[in-house]
Amino acid sequence: MPWFRKDKQPKAIRKERLRSPVPEGLWAKCEGCKEAIYARELERNLHVCPKCGFHSRLDAWQRIGLLLDDAEPRELFSGLRSADPLHFKDTKKYRDRLKTYQASAGGRDAVVVVEGSLEGVPIVLAVMQYPFMGGSMGSVVGEKITRAAETALASRRPLIVVSASGGARMQEGVLSLMQMAKISAALARLSAARIPYLSILTDPTTGGVTASFAMLGDINLAEPGALIGFAGPRVIQQTIRQDLPEGFQRSEFLLRHGFLDFVVSREEMKSTVARCLRHLVA
Repeated sequence: MPWFRKDKQPKAIRKERLRSPVPEGLWAKCEGCKEAIYARELERNLHVCPKCGFHSRLDAWQRIGLLLDDAEPRELFSGLRSADPLHFKDTKKYRDRLKTYQASAGGRDAVVVVEGSLEGVPIVLAVMQYPFMGGSMGSVVGEKITRAAETALASRRPLIVVSASGGARMQEGVLSLMQMAKISAALARLSAARIPYLSILTDPTTGGVTASFAMLGDINLAEPGALIGFAGPRVIQQTIRQDLPEGFQRSEFLLRHGFLDFVVSREEMKSTVARCLRHLVA
């Protein structure tokens, strides 16, 4: 009988008929509530979920665009690139790993430094690039942030650093750890000259970055829900063999315990930083 006849069309054609006509990239999945969100709506909302308020991660240039007035700010120290002083190799040679990230993440290392203005206030801005090796801090990151502080000192402009990092870069060994002291010393000179330094911590800010310049701001701000700490929660729990409090190492927890001055949503970050700067430079 006709209704028992098998479909004689090739499998490829049958699959094509079943394939969704919705183009790729039209929807995004929130990492917080796991709901599907219209991608353009998420972009209009500054990559903050309109349903649960989850703040998605941004790359360095997206962050710069949200904070600065300038459409094309002047980038500083863009010529610096990492070397391989230890000839490090794990599953891959370090120099090959650097080339891979330089091609995929853009830029030559894990921080971008620019000059510009924020609501009319001239500043020096350093933004860490998490897609580049997890925002890890090596010699170039340390050198560029140190030079950013020295530029702020010479021009008497406030310095703002936006952190997003997994900590020191193991491929550079002790050289990466030395950057903690180097940057901290540059920030101390900035403080002695009474030039403001604001630190903005985003998800995640961990390891040696948290243990140094990320927590040394005259004012420390963070985005909601950001993971901030030295070691990860699982490592700490396994070490002390105790259950950790609810929300441990999230920005709201740190605010309650005095490690942060403000937790600010992304849409209010620029105006909040501008108010802080006007107060500090008055």
